[in-house]
Amino acid sequence: MPLDAMRNSILSQAGDYFQASGINLERVPGKDYLPVSGKVLDEEDLKNLVDASLDMWLTAGRFAKQFERDFAEFMEQRFCLLVNSGSSANLVAFNALTSPALGPRAIRPGDEVITVAAGFPTTVNPAIQFGCVPVFLDVELGTYELDVSQLEQALSPKTKAVMLAHTLGNAFNAKAVQEFCKANKLWLVEDCCDATGAHFEGQMVGTYGDIATVSFYPAHHITMGEGGAVLMRHPMLKKLAESFRDWGRDCWCAPGRDNTCEKRFQWQLGELPEGYDHKYIYSHIGYNLKVSDMQAAVGCSQLKKLPHFIERRNENFDFLKNQLAPFEDQLILPRATVGAKPSWFGFPISVREKASVSRNELVGFLEDNNVGTRLLFAGNLLRQPAYKNIEKRVIGEVPNTDFIMNNTFWVGVWPGLEQQHLEYMAQTIAKGLKGS
Repeated sequence: MPLDAMRNSILSQAGDYFQASGINLERVPGKDYLPVSGKVLDEEDLKNLVDASLDMWLTAGRFAKQFERDFAEFMEQRFCLLVNSGSSANLVAFNALTSPALGPRAIRPGDEVITVAAGFPTTVNPAIQFGCVPVFLDVELGTYELDVSQLEQALSPKTKAVMLAHTLGNAFNAKAVQEFCKANKLWLVEDCCDATGAHFEGQMVGTYGDIATVSFYPAHHITMGEGGAVLMRHPMLKKLAESFRDWGRDCWCAPGRDNTCEKRFQWQLGELPEGYDHKYIYSHIGYNLKVSDMQAAVGCSQLKKLPHFIERRNENFDFLKNQLAPFEDQLILPRATVGAKPSWFGFPISVREKASVSRNELVGFLEDNNVGTRLLFAGNLLRQPAYKNIEKRVIGEVPNTDFIMNNTFWVGVWPGLEQQHLEYMAQTIAKGLKGS
């Protein structure tokens, strides 16, 4: 049998196997646990995965190139670089801005980076690990986004960048932050890991900043299992990010290719001898954070479903908010930032101080009744043991962040949840508030 026919036969059988396997579990409300997040797969995902495996290329290849091109187009960006996680994307994005190639604009140890205290650790960690000083701001309740009124107060002669995440699929006031950064010649890094496909004032999140990041962990809008992406429009930032992702090398040849520059043995950089192989010249202290082509292959098939996934998430969010509206005297329900069109990742709920139960009591009741919950990430990073002794600045007392730490949690809106699941979730929250 010809190889093409054999491949087609294998892929057809892979599709049949998926249909027979029951990989997407049926969940019965009240009986089965309803997780806050999850992946939604179909036979095309498995067929792409097997297709890439049959190539035996293993590292980034044809599927990675296809995904980078197609995802950049979806995100309305010029360049996309795949990496092995959203956290790695943040690491690469931040480190690109530390390159000496950027001259006086390069971020250096001791510089300050503005962020929020109610966030996820790896939005902040790259700056800390590089020796920068994070400047923590408070957020607003309900939107859980940056309080932009604090930006001017956070500014100092040492400020070099703002690095923020769009929270749980909502969008922060990206226009105000962008204008602040432009006025003060600051870099803006947009962490879009929880907000893929969200917009602010009609513009895609991730396009307001100099560089943006996305995650493809199974919990996120689409998945590769593990994976992430760095997005940018400027060729210089693309070159720098690629270097940090690929061992810190100066060469930009794709895996399996040599001599793209057509002068591989004609370079003289640093104190190396003239003609030293450009594939082994390193201009940055970098890493190896690439993906496998099998991961990218799943991403390619998932990407086709992303608009539908976003639509389902937003429909689920609206349904839950309508169901829980009668309990606003006890709960702070989420709202979109003015000007935002979210791509909801989760449904955040804050228990008011006058409520009949505490956050912990309500969360315990939900978990006991098979409704999955999560807290709003680190709550307040300033109270976490890992951040106790770091050098930092804090703007004010961050009271809303402390409130979130004590009173906020979220439940799922991912596409694997159907109306029967959401109805059960809302009913269980109502019972929990009544002490049932």
